[in-house]
Amino acid sequence: AAGGRIPVLVPYAIPDRDCGGASQGGAPDLAAYDAWIGKFAQGLGSGAAIVILEPDAIALSDCLTAPERAARFASLARAGRTLRTANPQARVYFDGGHSGWHTPAEQAAALRAAKAATSGDGIFTNVSNFHRTADETAYARRVLAALGGPGGLGAVIDTSRNGNGAPAAGQWCDPAGRALGRTPTTRTGEARIDAYLWVKLPGESDGCSAAAGSFTPEYAYALATG
Repeated sequence: AAGGRIPVLVPYAIPDRDCGGASQGGAPDLAAYDAWIGKFAQGLGSGAAIVILEPDAIALSDCLTAPERAARFASLARAGRTLRTANPQARVYFDGGHSGWHTPAEQAAALRAAKAATSGDGIFTNVSNFHRTADETAYARRVLAALGGPGGLGAVIDTSRNGNGAPAAGQWCDPAGRALGRTPTTRTGEARIDAYLWVKLPGESDGCSAAAGSFTPEYAYALATG
C-alpha cells in the first residue's frame, strides 16, 4: 500500500443484497458470487489489506428462508477462506451488525453459522450506521466473547458518521444532525478493537437525500461541520 497505508476493501455483491432495500442487487446466484469472489481474491495482491466482507449479509438475512440463509452463510465462509488463502496478509472481517440491532448472543450465533471464527479474522460493526464508538466497542467485545474461536479475533468499527451518536427512533436513512466520528486508525488503544474505519464514505447517500451510494456534497459538509 502506498505510503504505508492499508487499503480497505468492501465486497458487496451477495445475492439478494439489502433484502430488496435501497441498495438491492448483487450477483444472480451464489455460484456466480463464488466465482466473483474468486476473481476479487486474485486482485488482492500480497500486502496488508482489510476486507469488510459483505455489509449486512449476516445481520440482515431475515428475508431469506432457512435453507437460503444456510446457503448464504456457507458461501460467506467459502469467501473468507478464499480471500485469506489468496493473501495471508489480508484480514477478513465478517458482518457483526451494530449495538442497536441484534443481541450479542444472537449475532454470535449467526456468525458461528457462517463459520466466521475459522474463516475470518474477526467482525465489523456499525457499517453505515451511527452508534457511538464506546457502545460499539462494548458490543463488539461481547459478540467476540460469545463467538469464541481463536484468541486473535478482533473487530473493526465504522466511525464515519457516529460523532453525534445515533438519531432517535432508529432513523438510518441520511438522518440530519449527524457528524464525523473518530478518524481512521489501527491504533485504537482498545483491546480487541483492530481499527476505526470510515467504511461508509462521508457524503455517500443511504438512498433518501439521493440515490443510494451516490455522493452528495451538502451531506458531506453537514457531517464535517457536525
